[in-house]
Amino acid sequence: MSHARIALWLNLSLRSARSLCRARLMEGQPQGPPNPAVMENGTGPCGEERPREVQETIVTEGAAKIAFPSANEVFYNPVQEFNRDLTCAVITEFARIQLGAKGIQIKVPGEKEMQKVIVDLSEQEEEKVEPKGGENLAPGEPQTAAAGEICEEGLRVLEGLAASGLRSIRFAREVPGLRSVVANDASARAVDLIRQNVQLNHVAHLVQPSQADARMLMSQHQRVSERFDVIDLDPYGSPAPFLDTAVQAVSEGGLLCVTCTDMAVLAGNSGETCYSKYGAMALKSRACHEMALRIVLHSLDLRANCYQRFVVPLLSISADFYVRVFVRVFTGQAKVKASARVKFSAACGPPVAPECEHCGQRHQLGGPMWAEPIHDLDFVGRILEAVSANPSRFHTSERIRGVLSVITEELPDVPLYYTLDQLSSTIHCNTPSLLQLRSALLHAGFRVSLSHACKNAVKTDAPPSALWDIMRCWEKQCPVKRERLSDTSPAFRILSMEPRYGHACVGGDRPVPGRRHTHAHLPTQTRASSSEIQNLLPSSPPCPCHLQPWSPPSVLPTAARGHL
Repeated sequence: MSHARIALWLNLSLRSARSLCRARLMEGQPQGPPNPAVMENGTGPCGEERPREVQETIVTEGAAKIAFPSANEVFYNPVQEFNRDLTCAVITEFARIQLGAKGIQIKVPGEKEMQKVIVDLSEQEEEKVEPKGGENLAPGEPQTAAAGEICEEGLRVLEGLAASGLRSIRFAREVPGLRSVVANDASARAVDLIRQNVQLNHVAHLVQPSQADARMLMSQHQRVSERFDVIDLDPYGSPAPFLDTAVQAVSEGGLLCVTCTDMAVLAGNSGETCYSKYGAMALKSRACHEMALRIVLHSLDLRANCYQRFVVPLLSISADFYVRVFVRVFTGQAKVKASARVKFSAACGPPVAPECEHCGQRHQLGGPMWAEPIHDLDFVGRILEAVSANPSRFHTSERIRGVLSVITEELPDVPLYYTLDQLSSTIHCNTPSLLQLRSALLHAGFRVSLSHACKNAVKTDAPPSALWDIMRCWEKQCPVKRERLSDTSPAFRILSMEPRYGHACVGGDRPVPGRRHTHAHLPTQTRASSSEIQNLLPSSPPCPCHLQPWSPPSVLPTAARGHL
């Protein structure tokens, strides 16, 4: 039997089965006029197919109202509200900085007073007087820019993958100092929805719907006069296909916002895929979230270097199921040449032995990744101050304040982190509390901080030898049954060595200094003096780590822009 006959037989069988089911359902039912609901949403009285009405749902987020089909034809993710709120806060502060240099003040919705803008005045300029409330602006006074209004000298924003246009509409209604917002999407259905939502929110004077491939659109705006001041990329999955054109289409000193939701790749589950997309091998470790941030920053800088440009990170966060980075893009051949790397050289030999000196296992090779600070603490402080002063502006203000507060206390020059369960599971012992481990590190004279990427992680400049000595002392308080350990296990190798540091104590009754990561920045009542720190150091024999300042080998000099 041919394939055509089989298909015809199956089609006839399905039709007969449907007719039989319809006849059985109609048995015993009274005859009457056709149901108007069935005629409206199903078939007509003669059996012809009629179009179904598309039901829409109105979603309110921030100052925007978005209508999208209930069938979720266009993607909407309410979990990303934190992402959108944070982006609005970042672009607002970026606009404050950029327009402040031009003498333009911005009015943020909900702020009590406009912040003063410091403008460099030349000798030929007349003295400018700050306007008081209710007064008209004089010719020499700074201009103001409010949200929802066009600022002729404002920022040009591009959302490359707009979907329903929610993010672009929120920019237009909540962020002051904008000249135009381009909401682009490759889907015709999405662009129709963007136009509908633009009319619904009355922002047609600011938001311009666009239907094009994001890569083609950005490649058409590579001229200096046509570049965008802000480019936001929030794709479903990896942004790798868009990064090459994005670093070319952003203006000098412009802001590039990138979201990566392919955490399975960046977290080390597929090293080959990560290398093909980002040019780096991800390791499957407990510090995978910060490693993902550094891999993305490395990929951005690597692609910008091809066009004599480089990136400067402003804020990098790991939240929920994605990572989000905010970077500024500049042009400079000298800075591009300073993008150094730590790599193997045959003349020098490998920097480490084939096996780890602590656990005896073979090393895992990963990277390259970004080795410099991943945040601009001054910029983060400005955002934190603005959000704290106006908590009613965003629905997720409390979470933004919490994340940014932890970021301001992170050690900026220490890549990656340790987790408590990682340390304790390696030697098969009970897990010390975070307070106890921080106390031991601070009393030993090392710096320590938390990490926003993991709640039970510590970032410290202590060498691994000091950290394992602390864990050996902790194991003496909570002994491990060593007869159950294999002679070749990392736990047996680590616990077989005695602590070399006499100060490696955990769980003492000495109070822990405050939340800050260095004793030099602690409150006066809890600050550990230098003599107190010296008393905790071993008298004899001294450890070589204390005879010279130690820094992680992955941290490069400040003159070089490093990649691991």
